[in-house]
Amino acid sequence: MIFSVEGSSIPLIILSVLLAVFIISTILGVIYYLKVKKSHENIAFSVEKAEKIVEEAKLQGEREKAKLIQDGKNEVNAYREQADAEIKERKQQVVDQETKLDAREDSLDRRSINLDRREEILNDKETKLDARKDELDAQISKVEDTLKKQEDKLQEIAEMSKEEAANIIMTEVRQNMAQEVAQYIKDEEEKAKLEVKNKAKNILALAIQKYSGETASETTVSTVSLPVEEMKGRIIGREGRNIRTIESLTGVDLIIDDTPEAVVLSSFDPVRREVAKKALEILVSDGRIHPGRIEEVVERCRNEVEMDIREKGEEAVFETGIGKIHPDLVRLLGRLHYRTSYGQNVLKHSVETAMLAGKLASEIGENEILARRAGLLHDIGKAVDHEVEGSHVEIGVELATKYHEPKEVIDAIASHHEDVAPKSVIAVLVAAADALSSARPGARSDSVENYAKRLESLEQISNSVKGVQSSFAIQAGREVRVIVNPEEVDDLSTITIARQIKEEIENKLSYPGTIKVTVIRETRAIDVAK
Repeated sequence: MIFSVEGSSIPLIILSVLLAVFIISTILGVIYYLKVKKSHENIAFSVEKAEKIVEEAKLQGEREKAKLIQDGKNEVNAYREQADAEIKERKQQVVDQETKLDAREDSLDRRSINLDRREEILNDKETKLDARKDELDAQISKVEDTLKKQEDKLQEIAEMSKEEAANIIMTEVRQNMAQEVAQYIKDEEEKAKLEVKNKAKNILALAIQKYSGETASETTVSTVSLPVEEMKGRIIGREGRNIRTIESLTGVDLIIDDTPEAVVLSSFDPVRREVAKKALEILVSDGRIHPGRIEEVVERCRNEVEMDIREKGEEAVFETGIGKIHPDLVRLLGRLHYRTSYGQNVLKHSVETAMLAGKLASEIGENEILARRAGLLHDIGKAVDHEVEGSHVEIGVELATKYHEPKEVIDAIASHHEDVAPKSVIAVLVAAADALSSARPGARSDSVENYAKRLESLEQISNSVKGVQSSFAIQAGREVRVIVNPEEVDDLSTITIARQIKEEIENKLSYPGTIKVTVIRETRAIDVAK
């Protein structure tokens, strides 16, 4: 093919385009061919790989199948062996049961034979008993006929019916039984009293031996001694300014009378009286007495007494070993050091009551620490009974409740004077310890007038009982001996009289400790030889 350049330019362009298209088509065809070939190769590789995977899976499956079949066979063999063992054990149990059943059957056979023999013996005995019963019935009938005849004969002789004779016999039996019952009650009561008395004596003796307190009691002194009589004028001061200052600062009345070389302090508050006493002693010994000095000394003494109050309270708590207690209660306990009751120091009495209550509690297995705590606080109301309205029992219950004391402590405070019935053993022990501490020799002082009235009341109560001839109060009112009329009262009735007098004394009199009632019946036979 010959292309002419000169002829026309359009055929040349077309030819160039066709050539370019041909070349591009050729290149694209080669590329497409190569891609198709590569795809065929990849497909062939993938097929080959898939076949290998399938073949490996088949082999793995065959191995797993063989393993599972083998495991199944092993499990079946194990179950078979276990089943064989259980069957063998069951067979052995069946054999053992059969052996036991055979032995039991033999035993039942022997028992059946023995029962048959016993039945025969019982039948024989029953036959004999029937015959014996017939004989006894005949004899009883004969005895009843005889008794009837004897009864008719006795009634004819005694001219008395059967009911009358029975009443006489029953009356005699009742009298005899009443005497026996009374005697039995007397013996048992005496035995119980002796046992209780001995046990109580042992417990109280042990408790008292384990705590030995001071016998003498201190009394708050309300007088101040003066070195010279002229000191009274200096205490009064110009136009009475010194005495007015002391009274206004301390709240205590100073009584300056004709008593030589002494000034009397009067106040219901023992703490104020103690402050005034200390301040006046310092002023008297110093000699400088004027309002400024008085105010300074009174303030110093008030601080000293306050410190002493807290120290006394802490000493009491430490001595009794009751553990932690509210600081306000400690202070109130210290105030009891300046309080007396019938001449007995109330703080020492409280400590003594606490120790005795603790010893009593330990002897009977109760809480010793709790008993000491209740004993120490039983009179806490006396620390402020002159400031707060109400009895010291009511005040003490309010204080113990306010400071969250245990219920046993509150119960002991409320019942130690028998205002209410005790609800716990601790309360009973505190009441007993309180009576012991108050009633021991030298504990309290009592006026001759009160002593005489108590003795007179004891004798009046005893003489008011029917059958009493005379009575005598002895041992400082701790015992009353009653002599009864022997013609009106028998021996057994003396027990009733003693109990009646005891109940009358408990209901009508208030007294510390206990009072023994002794009833005496004496029969005298008097004759005169001539």
